[in-house]
Amino acid sequence: METKEIIKLLAPVSRIAEQATVAILDIYHDAYSIVKKADYSPVTDADLASHDIIKAGLAALTPELPVISEEDTVIPFEERKKWSTYWLVDPLDGTREYINKTDEFVINIALIDHHVPILGVIYVPVTGVVYYAIQNYGAFKKYRAEEPERIRTKSWQGGKVVLAASIRSSDQRYQKLKQCLGDYKILIRGASLKSCLVAEGSADLYVRYGETSEWDTAAAQVIIDEAGGALMGWDGLPLKYNCTPSLLNDSFIVVGDKSHDWLSLIPEDSLCGVAK
Repeated sequence: METKEIIKLLAPVSRIAEQATVAILDIYHDAYSIVKKADYSPVTDADLASHDIIKAGLAALTPELPVISEEDTVIPFEERKKWSTYWLVDPLDGTREYINKTDEFVINIALIDHHVPILGVIYVPVTGVVYYAIQNYGAFKKYRAEEPERIRTKSWQGGKVVLAASIRSSDQRYQKLKQCLGDYKILIRGASLKSCLVAEGSADLYVRYGETSEWDTAAAQVIIDEAGGALMGWDGLPLKYNCTPSLLNDSFIVVGDKSHDWLSLIPEDSLCGVAK
């Protein structure tokens, strides 16, 4: 897709996210049910309400494009491998944060073209902040009615590493990672907000151990890329989408200064000095 075509989608996609936000916040401040999915992850009424609104909105906006959403039925790879362009959605990223009332949950909407995210919108319901990017157009942060601000990652000048992390990032691998980093500061955020910290230059690095789903990373990836950083696997390559029957990602890192060799500092098992 050409950049001008993608730009035309940005405003209506943002409005769809705003509509989903109304439903999410209505439920957030009321009683709601929580059930466990097959993988034991929680899902709430808000996840499902947001999914319904976003899926219907995208279908009306681009009826020719299919949608993959976390809360949808599984689409066989034999069908989706034929897709060149499609929407990839997490209607409520950070369900645990939602349940725990931390306010740090988001809506992720990405447009994928030939396995690469080319548009990403991350909407923060509680604050009204939206992060967005379009391939070859830049990354931006916008607060409600204010003018959007161009965001950029920061270059690494040495000194204290600012690490974005989840409140649950406390296992042995993260302890070893901290030893590798030496002098560091941690900023705790939920969901895709960790990647947004790197994109806006507030953090240098975010390391994610273990599996995530493709809808967790796609919107953040194009935002990071357009801000000047990188979201990549342990092989140093950008994540690709809809390439296999599985919709899972392996461990990955998000870096602000991609010219700095973070991967040599952070081996997969986070043991200092062990090469990959």
